[in-house]
Amino acid sequence: MTQTLSGTRADGLAAMAAFVPAMGRRYANGRNYDHGPGRHRAVSGLSPWIRRRLLTEQEVVATALATHGPADAEKFVEEVIWRSYFKGWLERRPQVWDSYVRGRDADLAALDRDRRLRRDIERATDGQTGLDCFDAWARELVDTGYLHNHARMWFASIWIFTLGLPWRLGADFFLRHLLDGDPASNTLGWRWVAGLHTRGKPYPARADNIATYTNGRFTPRASDLAEVVAGLEATEPDGLPPLRPLRPVTAPQAGRPTALLITEEDCRIEDFDRTGLDIRGAATLAASHLRSPLAVAPAVAAFEDQALADAAARAGVAARALRADGPDTLARWATDVGATQIVTPHVPRGPLADWLAEAGPALTARGIVLAEWRRDWDAAIWPHATAGFFKVRQQIPRLLDDLVPA
Repeated sequence: MTQTLSGTRADGLAAMAAFVPAMGRRYANGRNYDHGPGRHRAVSGLSPWIRRRLLTEQEVVATALATHGPADAEKFVEEVIWRSYFKGWLERRPQVWDSYVRGRDADLAALDRDRRLRRDIERATDGQTGLDCFDAWARELVDTGYLHNHARMWFASIWIFTLGLPWRLGADFFLRHLLDGDPASNTLGWRWVAGLHTRGKPYPARADNIATYTNGRFTPRASDLAEVVAGLEATEPDGLPPLRPLRPVTAPQAGRPTALLITEEDCRIEDFDRTGLDIRGAATLAASHLRSPLAVAPAVAAFEDQALADAAARAGVAARALRADGPDTLARWATDVGATQIVTPHVPRGPLADWLAEAGPALTARGIVLAEWRRDWDAAIWPHATAGFFKVRQQIPRLLDDLVPA
């Protein structure tokens, strides 16, 4: 995994083809080992393409099943579905995303007032804490846009419990640099480590575990790491917010003058039926800068730009390049092309969904409807994402029968 990754479907397909032989037992047996930058061969590295649906979960899972069979591919399939579970869970509890944004902004404001906190955050993100493993992971993240999943958990645990830093600022650091940065997986992954997702069960970074699963690359002393005896549950005394129904989507209306919008939330626009749509124009919407009030890594923006251009080319549309800035951006563009309907693949909870909500009044004022396509994959899995992953896991055989026919 390097900064030279290209955000095209062709490159994603090539990466998948190279990993196909390892999607079975090799993945199950080796996926927890962090071998270091440039040596992450026991894991797929496909997440930057899956995150933008340059590769879809459905086709990746179908490839694993066809090659290795349900038994040997079980662990790989489960890990792909974890991403969908997290997305569905956040769709059902959007208040958790709203709380993250408010808390992150409050923590960022505190940096301006608290010189010591600012110094400690800078040391952590610059890889200057003196803890070798943590510092190496911080540098790897910034240099490559990637961290092994096990390293992400260790890093988050050390950030929260050993360094005592605000968890939302760690999540923000990840989201600004990860090429596969996803609002749901990132936010809920950090909450899981903190003991907020599965309440009362924080994830401890242990010296022996790090030494074992880095093959001795790092051998921290037990005394280097905090003993984790409790999570951060006391910061949310009311517990998890109640479940909400999935947000309904407005279906595209045939015959209505339509503007086609492509975002990094789904770059397989050709999967959707455009029959009957009176398409007057198309646009790509760059939105990676919305991930944080702080600067997002240039590599993240570059990957998004490539993905959007590639999606438009494969869809065979001449697309105007837009940027998610002022809330009237979409309304002005749709009006310019003579559209009264914008159609796009569904945008799940996260910064782009927040921006689209802010754009809503400007669209309504001009009589423009925002319509969305929701994939069958999401519609099937998300309703089960009501609690822990176990409820989704129980449904996997039936879901695969429906979604990945033999």
